[in-house]
Amino acid sequence: MNNTKKPIWAIALVLIGATSYGFVSAVLKFAVNDGMDVKHLTFQQVLFGAVLLWLTLGVVRVGGRGQPSLAGTWKSWLRLSVIGILGLSLTTIFYNEALARLDASLVIVLLFQYTWITILLESIRKRQWPTKQEWIAVLCIALGTILAAGLLERDFSELDGLGIIFGLLSAVTYSLFFFLTGFLPNHLDAVAKSAMMSTASLLFVFILQLSQAPALIADSFNGTTMAWGLVIGFLGTAFPFFCFNYGIPKLGSGLAALLGSMELPAAVVAAFILLGEPLTLWQGAGIVLIIAGIMAAQSKPHLAATAGKEGEK
Repeated sequence: MNNTKKPIWAIALVLIGATSYGFVSAVLKFAVNDGMDVKHLTFQQVLFGAVLLWLTLGVVRVGGRGQPSLAGTWKSWLRLSVIGILGLSLTTIFYNEALARLDASLVIVLLFQYTWITILLESIRKRQWPTKQEWIAVLCIALGTILAAGLLERDFSELDGLGIIFGLLSAVTYSLFFFLTGFLPNHLDAVAKSAMMSTASLLFVFILQLSQAPALIADSFNGTTMAWGLVIGFLGTAFPFFCFNYGIPKLGSGLAALLGSMELPAAVVAAFILLGEPLTLWQGAGIVLIIAGIMAAQSKPHLAATAGKEGEK
């Protein structure tokens, strides 16, 4: 009984986490229009994301509710650090580099290749062919991504090869985040795992931007920068990391990656509501297709198989 209930909550959390991620692009545009530097915003995102997660962990422990487990071998912490670097740091860096060279709609399509890459990695690990539901879901999400991103309505006469490489690299690192998170030990609390990942990500980004360290630190105490950092850190790091760390181990990497595609509809709707960007009929059709793919991914046979595997662990 309990096994069948777990995936429902996990599904909801992954969908909510992906939706939170989707709103980041619109908020980021607001911040850039407010005069913020993209590289500095990346640092503020991981900084305040880590701070929020450690504060949450401290409040939960002091409150005595559940007492999140911080116990773990050095291998567990190493895995968390690697996932934090891949899942947030490198994905964000590659994605931003691609955005600097290509149209945003094309970059989104390149990033969303993570869905089938994750399915492929999961199939190789299990040594079995993807299920019918997974094929249908991948097809719907792939077509929906092209439509929702407005790719058919754009002119891409000149493409930057390096930009395409960065976009595909962001898809690879994002898929590794979903894939590797499925291997994390269940005895570690989701908040504790998220805090460790975000800390590793923060250190990695800081090292990469060491030459700008004085400016980064000074910006951290600027009121406007702090405000944007808190908002983006919550939407793009703290909240989705918690949701993913709770949901992915219970669902498996493949299903979680498909559910994570909810990020694109959220981004399109956020751009429409917050930025006043047009929402075309093609984009609406793409959103419907993505949602259809998500529904196919969480069909009853698939969930039953997932719940059964959870019970065997």
